[in-house]
Amino acid sequence: FFFHLLIPTPKINFKMKLAIFAVLASVATAFVAPQAAQRVTSELAAERREFLSTFGLAAGMAAFAPAANAVRDYENVKYLGGGAIVDINNANVRVYLKMPGMYPSIAGKIASGGPYKTVGDVYNLPGLSGAEKDIIKKYENRFTAQTPSADYVIDRINNGLYR
Repeated sequence: FFFHLLIPTPKINFKMKLAIFAVLASVATAFVAPQAAQRVTSELAAERREFLSTFGLAAGMAAFAPAANAVRDYENVKYLGGGAIVDINNANVRVYLKMPGMYPSIAGKIASGGPYKTVGDVYNLPGLSGAEKDIIKKYENRFTAQTPSADYVIDRINNGLYR
């Protein structure tokens, strides 16, 4: 019961009370929106109408958009390296790994040359030696020259596959 005698109790004077009141008042006014920032209800309604009309126009255009006519199935995919015949205009350079002696030098020349109208056009590549022509002749019956397709020509040299 003597505990209150050990700890002095602070007396709050008038200046302290005034300072506490000022802090509380400033905190309370921080949460009140100023009058200049408030908008008139009709302005907000006009903004909503404008937004909804723009959204409605975009949704309407999306609903009646024409279908994309993308080629989903490339008709010459069988010549890109999965079979015995290789398309010299569209196949990747790594396809020639299946043909001993072709990869990397001759395959690189074929892939970086072209486009070719016929398989025989391969023999006109600049810098092709007689030995390289003999190797090409060995596999000539496994080549075809299809129409170049932009989707595959871009990946003939580097298709992004790494070990």
